[in-house]
Amino acid sequence: MAVYTEVNVALAQPLFRQLNIGQLLSLKACSGGIENTNYFATTSAGEYVLTLFERLTFEQLPYYLQLMHHLAANGIPVPKPEANRAGAILHQLQGKPAAVVNRLDGQSQLSPSVAHCRETGKTLATMHLAGLNFEMAQPNLRGLAWWNETAPVILPFLSDSQRHLLTHELKRQNQLAGLPNYQELPRGPIHGDLFRDNVMFDGERLTGFFDFYFAGNDTWLFDLAVALNDWTVDLATGASDPYRAQAMVQAYQEIRPLTETERKLLADLLRAAALRFWISRLWDLHLPRQASVLKAHDPHHFQRILVARIEHPFAL
Repeated sequence: MAVYTEVNVALAQPLFRQLNIGQLLSLKACSGGIENTNYFATTSAGEYVLTLFERLTFEQLPYYLQLMHHLAANGIPVPKPEANRAGAILHQLQGKPAAVVNRLDGQSQLSPSVAHCRETGKTLATMHLAGLNFEMAQPNLRGLAWWNETAPVILPFLSDSQRHLLTHELKRQNQLAGLPNYQELPRGPIHGDLFRDNVMFDGERLTGFFDFYFAGNDTWLFDLAVALNDWTVDLATGASDPYRAQAMVQAYQEIRPLTETERKLLADLLRAAALRFWISRLWDLHLPRQASVLKAHDPHHFQRILVARIEHPFAL
């Protein structure tokens, strides 16, 4: 977890007054996430999450917040940004961009079952379709362009075998992105970071997706691949669980059937999704930002998944 900007009740109270969501009673640093500063906020009206954005700018943030607002208005279970009296959902606190959203019910399922994977796949497909008429657009800021920019910075920290794996796979993904069939893939707003700790459940009932701050316009297949690489793998080995994987894909297709091109390229996009998070975790580990609390995720986990996806391609 990370806390880059310290906030207490006295500092946050004026913002909460503007939002008309009750008196702020307490703040508690969240135990997840490494990109932003997050606090659980309890008010006299309910439970909320206060986020101070540490990398995203005032110019970039309207896309994420308006996407969440759009999805919530279309019945997707996501946190809804709270507006002030002027209708603004992007705020400022301690000189940082800030937002306050309602806290979802339930808890994350860190050892998901087939049923949890099915519900996640179904809701992901529903979310993709709901985003079709979202008018704003922004590239996936952690997409291929960012991989190409970041790889040279982290290569000096790697072993020879790691450098070979990363550069070889990055070259392959650049070639793939230039192919006509890749350009045909259906696209729209994606979550971009739909790990098991970014989804809430009450038992087997999915109560919400959250943490949309890696969202962007990209291929829907990449979004599905990101989810598959977390929800349906063994965390110790990186090996895929075919039962959970098939359940997620089948449930997704009940809402939005994959095109023939998507079916053919799913194995390639699973490799792309593994590469994306391997690169970002290497970056966080070797070039960390200062924070009062910071624990980087293990990059070797996604190296294992990438190798597993290369050696054992997923097939529908």
